[in-house]
Amino acid sequence: MHSPTFSPAPASNTLACQGCAVLGGLRRLLQDAGLLGLRLWAGQEFIRAGLTKLQGSGGAPEWFAGLDFPFPNSLLSADFNWLAAGWGELLLGAALALGLGSRLAALGLLYITWVAVYTVHFDLGWAGWNQIDTDAGQGFKVPLMLGLMLFAVLTQGGGRWALDRLLLRRHCQQNIR
Repeated sequence: MHSPTFSPAPASNTLACQGCAVLGGLRRLLQDAGLLGLRLWAGQEFIRAGLTKLQGSGGAPEWFAGLDFPFPNSLLSADFNWLAAGWGELLLGAALALGLGSRLAALGLLYITWVAVYTVHFDLGWAGWNQIDTDAGQGFKVPLMLGLMLFAVLTQGGGRWALDRLLLRRHCQQNIR
């Protein structure tokens, strides 16, 4: 009977495998860094927007009260919509930045962004970064970019550097013991 023999792989194959492992690790590192960057940038944008809304008089400004909201927001008062948007942006933005419930936070912020585009930004057209601090800069270009960032987190998760991952790891370790 023939017994199998061990023959080491040629050196070139070993180096190729090591190279693939290094590139795979680098790819995962860059993916996680990209998701972290998206979460932090979008999160701070929403936190700032939420704080701006909540630092006001406690109710919706006059311009906001006259907007046409989509269903089901149209069933709510302008003041409630304003405060709900402010608290949603603040809390979900913080959760997104921390990577806590990343996909759920991204989904909630996508809804808030959709309502904002529907009610305010779309009719103002395609305005860019160079007009962001003016009335001309209130178009839908920036909300669209934020929406695409949120979509990436929704579909890919928060990445390795998210609290989601840490909590999942702890939960799994406890259930294994």
